[in-house]
Amino acid sequence: EAEPAVCSRCRRAQLRLCLERLKGLVPLGAAAGRHTTLSLLTRARLHIQKLEDQERRALHQIEQLQREQRHLQRQLEKLGMERVRIDSIGSSLSSERSDSDQGES
Repeated sequence: EAEPAVCSRCRRAQLRLCLERLKGLVPLGAAAGRHTTLSLLTRARLHIQKLEDQERRALHQIEQLQREQRHLQRQLEKLGMERVRIDSIGSSLSSERSDSDQGES
């Protein structure tokens, strides 16, 4: 019969240890003195919800930035193709001019 009491003491000690660790992880605010287990767990739940909201907003922002990056990349590629076309038109015009310049001399 001594064994269940030891296990119970071990569980309580483990619970106290976990609650102490939780206190270190959860912002407790101005009343950081003595917290009940319920208030600590409530604050932990609210903190987790806040972190999940921040994560959702961050993921949404990442998706928006990726879409914007793809859009800008497409625009850059279009500009690159237009530049090649303009360069080739310019070089053909300059070669036509040099041909006509040679005919005049």
